[in-house]
Amino acid sequence: MIDQARINRPIRLAVVGAGRGLVLDGLQQAKALGLVEPCLIGNASEIADLAKQHGWDPAVTCIAAGDGDTEAAAIAAHLVRDMRVDAIMKGNIHTDVLMRALLSEASGLRVPGRRASHVFVIEVPTYPKLLVVTDAAVNISPDLNAKAQILQNAIEVARAIGIVKPKAAVLSAVETVNPAIASTIDAAALTVMSQRGQTSGALVDGPLAFDNVVSAAAAKEKGVVSEVAGDADIILVPDLVSGNILVKNLEYLAGATLAGAVVGLAAPVVLTSRADPSAARVASIALATLIHKSNAVKPAVSSPEAESTVHAAPQLEAACHPLPA
Repeated sequence: MIDQARINRPIRLAVVGAGRGLVLDGLQQAKALGLVEPCLIGNASEIADLAKQHGWDPAVTCIAAGDGDTEAAAIAAHLVRDMRVDAIMKGNIHTDVLMRALLSEASGLRVPGRRASHVFVIEVPTYPKLLVVTDAAVNISPDLNAKAQILQNAIEVARAIGIVKPKAAVLSAVETVNPAIASTIDAAALTVMSQRGQTSGALVDGPLAFDNVVSAAAAKEKGVVSEVAGDADIILVPDLVSGNILVKNLEYLAGATLAGAVVGLAAPVVLTSRADPSAARVASIALATLIHKSNAVKPAVSSPEAESTVHAAPQLEAACHPLPA
């Protein structure tokens, strides 16, 4: 994915809350790879001092002064609206503060007819290809219509990273429809909706339990006949809680590397954490580069935070729902 992104011109990236050494370290690596031209937003004097320490010339570095986190996020939104940057990245700012600002109608980033959702692209050592998992960070408990929109966002991201015809598994606890488990009914409906063109660009099947999603042997043993089982590119989770648990398990127990972005707004939003290793930071920027190139998501200094590498910005339904067209 990083190699694909390097083929393109560097994206112009607004980094909200850039006044932190680890933030600049990751950006410096991405810049050295030719992935990014950053615009650093936050306390201007603090950022200029840090830039000097990291070998950047403040005189030729894009630095935008922001008085507080909310203003810094607003500046990033303004830069997107003016087409001066291509994407936004979370720096030293609370995830929920950033996303609340960017999802507000005042930001001007909301796209009529599109839902904002989060997508992880995950490299797992024990799985032969990248896994796209959604939504584990923004939509809390999506209904069927919301899941269809979240799935379509993930399909477009999968295609943006080079998966021509992704296979999408709609996850539940079991692989059969059970009226007592609402997610199995949604999964079956999404499968039919895909067959009838209500979602497009992927082969969709569900409900599938996780073992059937990633293991052809498990699917065969259970008698599951599916072109998706054991070969999924996309996993659509039932809700934020199950998705967040899944990706944290993959990271901490399976040694996965995660790249993540919010899509469905006027520009991709890279969500990174202070705990993210450099590989994850660079991969997330590469993901944003590929999303920007594909136009998949276009319609057209705070106190220290305690967060894991995989963090969430749970939003109320009204925050993620598309505005009237």
